[in-house]
Amino acid sequence: MSTVVVPRPADDVRVTVTAMPNPALTALDDAGLPYRVIRHGPVASLAEAAAARGVEVPDVVKTIVVRRGEGDLLFVLTPGGRVISWPKLRALLGVSRLSMPDAEAAKAATGYARGTITPFGATTAWPVVADERLRGREITLGAGEHGLAVAVDADTALAALGATVADVTDEEPTR
Repeated sequence: MSTVVVPRPADDVRVTVTAMPNPALTALDDAGLPYRVIRHGPVASLAEAAAARGVEVPDVVKTIVVRRGEGDLLFVLTPGGRVISWPKLRALLGVSRLSMPDAEAAKAATGYARGTITPFGATTAWPVVADERLRGREITLGAGEHGLAVAVDADTALAALGATVADVTDEEPTR
């Protein structure tokens, strides 16, 4: 936890604000994973996120919460420009049905709001499935707050997460 002293403009009286630790960054630190923090403003698309992070679209990884059953969730990591292939994911997991929880249920299950979800520091360490196209590259992941991401070596991060790595995506359809 860090402490920041902020002057009050009206009378220059100083107040102390204690910053809450970021669970994602704490988890990365605890795992001993090297990472680079990227702070950027609001983004409205994958292309904007890539530009703001200074990376190519496939290096922006989306963390998607998927429900196998009641109280049985997992994280699926997909590279930018790709979407979950539901048939491939169902075959990998050996199930006939999968769904995505709504935003409120995803936040309750992970501690993170949509658009900030990451498997690092989630309130529950759900299993992780990662698309095989993430291997061998530096990727960026959300870090639990809007406008905050981390760049990590994908292979190191996937090993730390104990991820199952497989072909689970298809190209995102063009519009």
